Amino acid sequence: MSSVTPGATPSGTTGTRIVSLDVFRGMTIASMILVNDPGTWSAIYWPLDHAEWNGWTPTDLIFPFFVFIVGVAMTLSFAARLRRGATRGRLARHVALRAIAIYAVGFFLNAFPHFHMSTVRYSGVLQRIAACYLIAGLFVLLTAHRVDAGGFVANIGAIAAAIAVLLIGYWALMRFVPVPGYGVGNMTPEGNLAAWIDRKFLTGHMWRQLNQVRDPEGLLSTLPAIGTALSGVLVGEWLRSAREQTRKIAGLLWVGAAAMIAGRLLHYVFPINKNLWTSTYVLFTSGFAMIMLAACMWIVDVKGWKKWSWPFLVYGSNAITAFFIATMLAILGGLFHVHVGGRTTTIHGYVYSHFFANLAAPKNASLLFAIFFVLLCFLPMWLLYRKRIFIKL
Repeated sequence: MSSVTPGATPSGTTGTRIVSLDVFRGMTIASMILVNDPGTWSAIYWPLDHAEWNGWTPTDLIFPFFVFIVGVAMTLSFAARLRRGATRGRLARHVALRAIAIYAVGFFLNAFPHFHMSTVRYSGVLQRIAACYLIAGLFVLLTAHRVDAGGFVANIGAIAAAIAVLLIGYWALMRFVPVPGYGVGNMTPEGNLAAWIDRKFLTGHMWRQLNQVRDPEGLLSTLPAIGTALSGVLVGEWLRSAREQTRKIAGLLWVGAAAMIAGRLLHYVFPINKNLWTSTYVLFTSGFAMIMLAACMWIVDVKGWKKWSWPFLVYGSNAITAFFIATMLAILGGLFHVHVGGRTTTIHGYVYSHFFANLAAPKNASLLFAIFFVLLCFLPMWLLYRKRIFIKL
């Protein structure tokens, strides 16, 4: 459920957030804004673009990192709310209402500004986050050993089993279920089972850039994405344990490395693919996220090197709000036009061509604009942080 908390610090495991987790979240959302808003899509460096199909680039790590972080924060939030008197039922309602709020924001962004309900896209980044949070959250609450005033104890075995079922089951569906007109095990952009299901149920309401062939946040591929969130839940439980900080970090490094290696080796059986959110993609990116979180914990929490992380802490404290503001600015920048020298261009095009295009080579100029956009979005986030206002969706 959405709320605004002024004059307070967001809660975490001991009444305050894990600073390194907020920093990791902030790095993730800042990176998402950076790659989503170049000066021109015709001139971008390859690490700032998605892999065309199989394989990965650094950009392909961003979305699963965010879903993973949602899972990590989930059990920390449950434990904190229980200490404040919540019950299992109230937590379930909180999960449902928050998921509805996140989905509604994502749907609004898809519909804005024309609100053509006959063609609006149903899925999207926030919509997938909402689905993962809802299903993973309710599953964790339903299977938990304990959810009462005495504390929160998740069922680790049930969560691990659910991840295995989701990842193996998704592989089996994609590999062995025949697709009409394409056969069995087809992994092309048009012929895979996930794309066929999207065309069957979402026709007219998919991402327009893909010509209604498939949706990158479609129906079937949300199943393994739930596995990404649940992997974060397991890490959240590891962080809540009484183990020493250095042991927690070492555990994240070992398990993260093992998951990355497993995902990479199984790539030859089931390719790493962000568009399909394949099971190997879940393993690889979740393992990578564990290593990144471990690095943040070591630098920020153990070594105490925090000054560099302040901008990311600002972003991480209001991450979904930052995403909303960035998306709205991008939409408005392409919606409104200006007339200059007898020509009409968008505000985005005007700013890029007049202030950045002549500063450097095309790829560098496009990158400079993206950095400028990240800084522009930072300003309202800094104002919220300075006022201690944390908008919780």
